[in-house]
Amino acid sequence: MAVGNEQTLDRLEAKTYRVQGLTCTNCAAKFEQNVKSLPGVKEAKVNFGAAKLTVWGEATIDELEQAGAFEQLTIREERERTVRPEPFWRKKENRNVLVSAVLLLIGIAADAADKGMLAIAMYLAAIVIGGYSLFWTGLRNLSRWQFDMKTLMTIAILGATAIGEWQEGAVVVILFAISEALERYSMENARRSIASLMEMAPAEATIRRGTEEMTVPVEDVRVGDVMIVKPGGKIALDGIVISGASTVNEAAITGESLPVEKAVGDAVFAGTLNGEGFLEVEVTKRADETTLAKMIDLVEEAQAERAPSQAFVDRFARYYTPFIIVTALLIAIVPPLVMGGEWLDWIYRGLAVLVIGCPCALVISTPVAIVTAIGNAARRGVLIKGGVHLEQIGRLRAVAFDKTGTLTKGKPAVTDVVVYEGTREQLLAIAAAIEKRSQHPLASAIVRKAEEEGAPFLDVAVEEFQSLTGQGVKAVIAGNTYYIGSPALFTSWIGKLPDEAEKQISAFRDEGKTVMAVGTADRLLGLVAAADQLRPSAPETVAALRRLGVAEVVMVTGDHEQTAQAIGRQAGVSDIRAELLPEQKLAAIRELKERCGMTAMVGDGVNDAPALAAADIGVAMGGAGTDAALETADVVLMADDLRQLPYTVHLGRRTLAVIRQNIAVALGLKVLALVAAVPGWLTLWLAVFADMGATLLVTLNSMRLLRVKE
Repeated sequence: MAVGNEQTLDRLEAKTYRVQGLTCTNCAAKFEQNVKSLPGVKEAKVNFGAAKLTVWGEATIDELEQAGAFEQLTIREERERTVRPEPFWRKKENRNVLVSAVLLLIGIAADAADKGMLAIAMYLAAIVIGGYSLFWTGLRNLSRWQFDMKTLMTIAILGATAIGEWQEGAVVVILFAISEALERYSMENARRSIASLMEMAPAEATIRRGTEEMTVPVEDVRVGDVMIVKPGGKIALDGIVISGASTVNEAAITGESLPVEKAVGDAVFAGTLNGEGFLEVEVTKRADETTLAKMIDLVEEAQAERAPSQAFVDRFARYYTPFIIVTALLIAIVPPLVMGGEWLDWIYRGLAVLVIGCPCALVISTPVAIVTAIGNAARRGVLIKGGVHLEQIGRLRAVAFDKTGTLTKGKPAVTDVVVYEGTREQLLAIAAAIEKRSQHPLASAIVRKAEEEGAPFLDVAVEEFQSLTGQGVKAVIAGNTYYIGSPALFTSWIGKLPDEAEKQISAFRDEGKTVMAVGTADRLLGLVAAADQLRPSAPETVAALRRLGVAEVVMVTGDHEQTAQAIGRQAGVSDIRAELLPEQKLAAIRELKERCGMTAMVGDGVNDAPALAAADIGVAMGGAGTDAALETADVVLMADDLRQLPYTVHLGRRTLAVIRQNIAVALGLKVLALVAAVPGWLTLWLAVFADMGATLLVTLNSMRLLRVKE
């Protein structure tokens, strides 16, 4: 799309619709072109994986359905709830197939009774009733020199009737129709994971405005409204608890089924299930801005992106179809002309080659696997933003972890306070009074410790607070300037620290603790040690990645070498790189990529942005409620649970294996059938059966990805 055209489209309102009945990528491309040709439409885009249509311009639903009439597509507004597909026997096209099958059986019986004309009439009726829509589309495509699956089938069936193979023609029509029905059913199953996500959030919410309670559609709820959530009810919109306490099952967002305790001030998300408590929630996001809505949008965008394997298959299919047509034509005319073969016999073989040559199974081999895998991951609280990232994580050779908040819990706690001058209470009061103005996690740990011990830090007047980047903070209290920060900050002021302090600092670091010194420009008042506990899941995650074939598991951190070594040893990583500035983390990731190959960086999605961007795959921890993580990373672990990472790598590897199997099945069956066509072993109905079998095998094999678990 040209830049000028993009700017024009930005000024137009885009409308999105759900499309029911979309079963193949070729049909999706044709539907897109048909919509683009409508008078009021400036641009259109079809997302095959998510079965969505986006239109820039003006078009009615009737016009859109007319554009999709060749495939009997049903269009509905995006905001409408998912409609369950009709039973097989209630669909018009499927009822026609049943009627055709009955007529075929009557024809076969008439043939057995030597009633030739009646048999031909029954076969012809079966062909017309079962293949009417197929012929209409196929002949129209043929007139435009568009050679897709339906064009090839139309030529084959009409050719079969032209040479008197009435029964074969009828069997081909019925088998092809059954194949299409099964294809539709399979694709609907593959997309069901996204449909289930959409249905998780209720369509209505109970809100209180003033003294009045009312139930309204979620689209009508405003930010700031107070939402009433009763025990056992689903939460309709994102918000903050302002009254009540309960436990909430957040599996819809994070994939974690264990309930999370919620109290006043805690965030809750649309689509999650309230437990036994009564909650009043202040709405913070509109229905189309909730975390669940963003998840659905990201997953559907991911399913629209073409994976490298799919791009290769699509390029191959462009040359493959003309090759099949030329091959079929040569088989039909060369032997009779050159070797004196029977015309009807060789034309029949050529028609069989046309049928088996349909590229449907090959074209669908990759997208159905990608759609299924990304949908499965989303249901388990992992957002993968496209087939390219899914394939990359399947080829992963190295993983780099940030330390704080990734391998560790990210909430340090003060473990030791060592006083060299004054009292413990005075030291904590000074430190907490200053650190109360800082946003650093270690500052919060000191404030919490002072609150626990009742140190009177709130009464301390602090002036001229200043943050010293990468070193600590300073401030003036009662005319004296105090510093809190790394021990290195003090060595620059007072020279070498006392031996006792140096030994204590070294001992703390050996235990994996971070040390902060407190003092003035000329004396050390004391030390505060804090520890950020290793996540219990970290060692098992590292071990699981190694079992999956990840060669290098590295920790990159800005923390002190001794602290990093202690945490790294506990986690079991193979390489520990400490005291790194952001640009050094970037260099470490690049070196890892050059040495090992496909590399992932796992961090919090904000502080590690350069390293996440430099890695082949950026993995963000804890996407629930974190817009930055949702937007910046290639993969988001919504539950802030490291155990989701090995599952994601396993899913990526399985997806790559399934795609390779699908391509092998799609091409292998066709090669075997083509070889069988030359000596005349391949009948028309057997060709359709083989083509249908390849498509079903590919689809069913892809759906095995729904069963991939942790």
